Amino acid sequence: MIMSATSPAATPTPAPRKNVTVIGAMAIGVGGMMGAGVYTLLGLSASIAGVWIPIAFAIGGLVSAFSVYSYAKLGARYPSRGGAGEFLVRCFGDGLISGGLNVFQFLGWIIAMSLYAVGFGGYASGFIPGAPDWVGKAFGLGLIVIIVLVNMVGSGLVSKSEMIVVAIELVILAVFVGFAASHVDPGVFTHAADSAGGIDFLSILFAAGLLYVTYEGFGVVTNSAANMANPAKQLPRAMYAALAIVILIYVVLSAAVVMILSVPEMTANDGHVLAEAARHIMGPVGFALLAAAALLATASAVNATLFGDANLSYMMASRGEIPADFQRGIWRGGKVGLFIAAALTMLFVAVFPLSAVGQMASLAFLLIYGSVSVGHFRIRKETGAKGWMLVIAAGLNFALFALLLGYTIAQGHTGTWITLLAVIVVAFVAEYAYRRKTGRTMKAAPVAAAATAGATPTK
Repeated sequence: MIMSATSPAATPTPAPRKNVTVIGAMAIGVGGMMGAGVYTLLGLSASIAGVWIPIAFAIGGLVSAFSVYSYAKLGARYPSRGGAGEFLVRCFGDGLISGGLNVFQFLGWIIAMSLYAVGFGGYASGFIPGAPDWVGKAFGLGLIVIIVLVNMVGSGLVSKSEMIVVAIELVILAVFVGFAASHVDPGVFTHAADSAGGIDFLSILFAAGLLYVTYEGFGVVTNSAANMANPAKQLPRAMYAALAIVILIYVVLSAAVVMILSVPEMTANDGHVLAEAARHIMGPVGFALLAAAALLATASAVNATLFGDANLSYMMASRGEIPADFQRGIWRGGKVGLFIAAALTMLFVAVFPLSAVGQMASLAFLLIYGSVSVGHFRIRKETGAKGWMLVIAAGLNFALFALLLGYTIAQGHTGTWITLLAVIVVAFVAEYAYRRKTGRTMKAAPVAAAATAGATPTK
């Protein structure tokens, strides 16, 4: 970290507790990834890709797998509560690029959390017949308040709560799949291909870009690396296992849904498609059961993501990248970053609909994860990563970003892409202003290989 004589001194960070296991970290990853896809974005993705949503999920998972490779190598080499925030500084050096991307990442997670909270509110309000839109918003805002209280207790409770929630969620989904097995109609795929004269791969790629946010949670796992006893071994296992589980679940569930509901039915029930599919085969009990699973999933996603975002801001403040106030506690165990992240999330929940935050979240993380892979290429010898894997990871992320951005612009979603552009500009302008005010160096030079003692590159 390069700092001038006038820069604020970095505050020493206390040694983290080693209280996160492989299972706990895996649960954080699964919980972080399963808060949006099959619960909140199926209707919107069906309007784009039709019945080919399972393929879109598979493509999104494939792109994510290359990013997981990059993150696992970086996390094993540089375990930190800051996760990608630490990685960007290691990759690009202490400069405007790493700082601006870190601030953008902090804001990107806020957008993702707002997606999960909006989804939670939609399902919660579904239990109240004829409830106006503001009721769903109120439920989403209330969820954020509760999750803040959970995160104030500490990472140990976060991981334990994720394990419980994920276990319950998987049981409910298994029950749904069991009932669905005797009601699905595989002929819908053949009929769709015949009607359209083939498979529209471009639309599938658009949907894959939209659904990318459903895999965003894998990055949260790296924020728990500092709380692992042996991150070099535990972190890759947790990340790969979490991604594999989620890909399988997404593909199976989305395939079941498109064989139960028509595309118009999925579009009409945007925001709670999975619960509506359960109603078709299990009646009102099925709707209530899957709605409960959705509530647990979206809540756990907010839980895991807020945990990661608060750790990111804490790390940035401890290294002098943002004001030291982000380290300061303002109420019991809560840090300023936790409350700022929660407040901004509540703002997005109140202002934007589900479709807008979904598109913005996917665009944000395609850009962030692609940038991490580009930076990782510069220090690949320090982590033991294969260069061609990183090139593929960056290329796939940026390609999906371009496709989704083009779709968003073409469809006339002006407020969505302009808001995202504004978030990017705000991130870099804020970072520039802070560095100029404090006299921090803005030369983007790679940071020397100062790895954690005993850490070695994974093979």
